[in-house]
Amino acid sequence: MTTWVENPRGGRERGARGLARAWLEVLVRPRRFFENGVAPGDQAPGLVFAVAMAVAYAVLLAVLDPARFPATGALRAAVAVALVALLVAPAVLHLLAALQTLTLMAFVRDRAGVSETVQVLAYATAPCPLAAVPSPELALLGCLYGSALLVVGLVTVHRTTTGRAVLAAALPGSLLFGYGFGGIDALTALLRAWYII
Repeated sequence: MTTWVENPRGGRERGARGLARAWLEVLVRPRRFFENGVAPGDQAPGLVFAVAMAVAYAVLLAVLDPARFPATGALRAAVAVALVALLVAPAVLHLLAALQTLTLMAFVRDRAGVSETVQVLAYATAPCPLAAVPSPELALLGCLYGSALLVVGLVTVHRTTTGRAVLAAALPGSLLFGYGFGGIDALTALLRAWYII
């Protein structure tokens, strides 16, 4: 997890500028990003990216929708954000990467390695800070786009079909985007607003 390849395939920049560039490119040109920005064994930039997205989500949630944030007060909120950065995001990324690897084994015979799977999951979280906005439409949009990025990343990196990628991503994507970033709550709120449930 701590491996940082000096010259990864695709020549990603390091630091804040590289992080911002990766965020923009994965949102705008995901297929190109996953082709060039994911390198075997180069998990550290993916971890940094996932932590940055989780922290952005937590901070925006604390500022924009404090009723959904688990801590009140500036000090408690800062501790909660630190826990997200240091414990929650890395642990969730690794657990979901293990689950994603198992589901890929069931659906994709010839696939890339675990480090590439970790990176795909990490970069698929790019639109998830949007889920912190107190609007079920925007939250659902962010989660659906994250799910789509996960499928595109699996197709591109693991060289599989869209159907197999959708099947392989169903459970990890539901856990990450549906529960982790609140996509299911946003969908439920919209269905209630539309008097469907």
